[in-house]
Amino acid sequence: MLWIRIDAMNTLVLIDGNSLMYRAYYATAYSGNLMKTSTGIFTNALYGFVNMMNKVLDDYNHTHMLVAFDAGKTTFRHEFLESYKDGRKPMPDEMRSQINLIKKYLDLLGVKRLELATYEADDIIGTLSTQAKGDNFDKVHIITGDKDLLQMVDEKTIVHITRKGVTDIESFDEAAVFAKYEVSPQQIVDLKGLMGDPSDNLPGIPGVGEKTAIKLLKQFTTVENLVAHTDELKGKMREKVEANVEQAILCKRMATIHKEVPLPLTFDDLRYEGPHVEELMAFFKEMEFNAFLKKIKMEESKESKPQLPIRIIQSEQELDQLTYQDSAIHVEVFEENYHRGTILGIAVVNQEEAYYAPFELAKKSEAFLSFLSCSTYKKSIFDVKRSRVALMWEGLPLEGVDFDLLLATYILNPTNGSREFKKVVMHYDYDGVSYDEEVYGKGAKRAVAAPEKVARYAIDIATAVFKLKNQILEQLREQGQLELFEEMEMPLADVLATMEFNGMALDLNGLEEMGETLKSRLVALESSIFEQAGMSFNINSPKQLGEVLFEKLSLPVIKKTKTGYSTNADVLEKLCDEHPIIHLIMEYRTLSKLYSTYIEGLKKACYDDGKVHTIFNQALTQTGRLSSVEPNLQNIPIRLEEGRMIRKAFVPSQEGWLILGADYSQIELRILAHISNTESLIEAFKQGDDIHKKTAMDVFKVSEEEMTSDLRRSAKAINFGIIYGMSAFGLSENLNITQKEAKKYIDHYLETYSGIHQYMEDIVKEAKYNGYVSTLFNRRRYIPELTQKNYAIRQFGERTAMNAPIQGTAADIIKKAMIDVSRMMQEKKVQSRLLLQVHDELIFEVPENELELMIELVTKTMEDVVELKVPLKADYSYGPTWYDAK
Repeated sequence: MLWIRIDAMNTLVLIDGNSLMYRAYYATAYSGNLMKTSTGIFTNALYGFVNMMNKVLDDYNHTHMLVAFDAGKTTFRHEFLESYKDGRKPMPDEMRSQINLIKKYLDLLGVKRLELATYEADDIIGTLSTQAKGDNFDKVHIITGDKDLLQMVDEKTIVHITRKGVTDIESFDEAAVFAKYEVSPQQIVDLKGLMGDPSDNLPGIPGVGEKTAIKLLKQFTTVENLVAHTDELKGKMREKVEANVEQAILCKRMATIHKEVPLPLTFDDLRYEGPHVEELMAFFKEMEFNAFLKKIKMEESKESKPQLPIRIIQSEQELDQLTYQDSAIHVEVFEENYHRGTILGIAVVNQEEAYYAPFELAKKSEAFLSFLSCSTYKKSIFDVKRSRVALMWEGLPLEGVDFDLLLATYILNPTNGSREFKKVVMHYDYDGVSYDEEVYGKGAKRAVAAPEKVARYAIDIATAVFKLKNQILEQLREQGQLELFEEMEMPLADVLATMEFNGMALDLNGLEEMGETLKSRLVALESSIFEQAGMSFNINSPKQLGEVLFEKLSLPVIKKTKTGYSTNADVLEKLCDEHPIIHLIMEYRTLSKLYSTYIEGLKKACYDDGKVHTIFNQALTQTGRLSSVEPNLQNIPIRLEEGRMIRKAFVPSQEGWLILGADYSQIELRILAHISNTESLIEAFKQGDDIHKKTAMDVFKVSEEEMTSDLRRSAKAINFGIIYGMSAFGLSENLNITQKEAKKYIDHYLETYSGIHQYMEDIVKEAKYNGYVSTLFNRRRYIPELTQKNYAIRQFGERTAMNAPIQGTAADIIKKAMIDVSRMMQEKKVQSRLLLQVHDELIFEVPENELELMIELVTKTMEDVVELKVPLKADYSYGPTWYDAK
């Protein structure tokens, strides 16, 4: 029967229902997707709870099972300490509404549940665990998030503590308890007695933390023995203990699990016979849990679908003799930076077989390489860009990829864009793969694992992709996001792979000269700072700098930290007018960062080909924007001339070529005009008016003759402030005016452009109802902050709701522009290359004889990428370096 483990010994599984329920709620609520059915029933805690129960049923041999719940707020412990558990936040209403759903699920699952007045779930579990040891049980598993239950660990009992999410678990036997806490399981209550437990409002002995408590228990074993021998303590420790003897004993008593609860059931009542399948399927259908419905159907049909045999290819001849077909593949690259990484092997999984080919064999097989390069054979993968670029460095193509699990799951939930494969698939009830560090280790111990271990890991990843593909495609289809996946993110991955592999050339000599100039300025600044201070010191040491500023020079103390005076940027800004040394220090910090991050950083990042090869994170930001790492080429500072000068080091890779830059003009304001349907702004953009000047005239009621640069600057600040949901406080800081004036400006703006005001109100309502907002291309941004009780967090959620559709649509437009421009370049068969994307700008290297063609091709394609109520405008510039193309 479904889910019954016929190989189980006489084993009891006890589950802390309240702990699991809380963990399930918050593990899914944080992600921004507070799940609910189409009829408005919240289900995220239930979903996480089902996930955890599936893991328990799959992973633990069991013959008997019970889930224990707390019955209410008041327990027998409150008779001894009225403040027990005071201060805990009340349960969220969205969670409370799911308690009965969770209990109904357990009933349909066939798992016994129990709660008893005045007792906690821990006490029920403790009693059953104790009784089980004398009732012919071979093993007891306790599953909880509460470390108090570690006191139940013994030779038969293992406690499993939930960590992150609901499927990441740390297991404790007696040795594991001692290894982590340096006490025995029986001493856990003594540890709580001494150090207390804030979560239960148990004070313990004030001033005694975990380290001190462990030290005392190593010497005295128990709280009672410590109390009996306080004369052996010295100084303040003796005073602390003697002054809090009764409190320590009481806290230990409160933390001790009661093991003699009168139970209204026997172990025969806890025997697990399996679920009520039909009723459970109906329940899952009502809750719209399609994944769990499919799991039941898969479990029922397992006997008719035996597991595929797995093998490691041993020879080139084996690869040549395989029958190739549509498959899931995984290219296993050791090292996070795949430009520099080593390909260990390639796993292939399809309907008939699952195998792993070590790369040294794979690249010798013409048949296998033909399979990789053939677009007729469709391939599913996790992170196609990573695999494609790694293979490019080996001179090998990868074609025919029509599904990328990383990109698909990122679209479904932008908070799920982890590079850790296991974390991604855990969101889809899949646990058949290891963590990366379990295979390779971490930190200094990270190393290539044994071939068999690597093969198993690679095959497990390919298997997961193969099994999850249809489920995830169906979710994309249901959410109306399949086109976003197929027409934008998938082709964009190809474009980005080519950009990364091509890289961007560096003028190392020029970079070296800039470095020498910066070093000279830093030396001069250092000398001036020492002269102002009247002494030499380490400017980069916050401690020494604090002593100079606030003790030697007696400047007013703005803020203190645990280690001394704060000297962060905010503090220095407030001290600007207090002493000439402050400006010198701020300039020193700026130039020092430029030197270390960009001069030295870029030199280290340069490859043997004289280029930097960045990595574009395609599945990271919640807005859909791309980010750049190793090195970050999107964050080169442009406000300071010294920062802009860094761009002079970026040059074309070939003699006689130029750098061409093309960027969208005021794209976010244009999108705002479109989605808010504000006629006056739409008309202004159509006429090509100066939009900030137009806004100033409309909002401040001035004529063109009365227009000043200050008024235009204020209008510009309001225009961009509105996009980002800027408050009156933010605008007042920006324009150096009072909050009252700032509020007046914003109110007048929203009165003038009532369409924008209406949009802001409507989009917040929509976000609160759906839990998310969408871009014009149907990319979603989930906003859990809107349901928070904290006012400041809710306000942030509202600002995010207003801005996300605008910023996200801008990100989508530049992505589509990259795809369309790349296709046009292929059609025209130009030599020019797309090198970088920086926010709303695209950077190319262009032969001089293609310059006019590329200017027309790029700007026209960018402007035609999508039809809005306002025209898109692309500006361009070019020159011998990136600095000149501005």
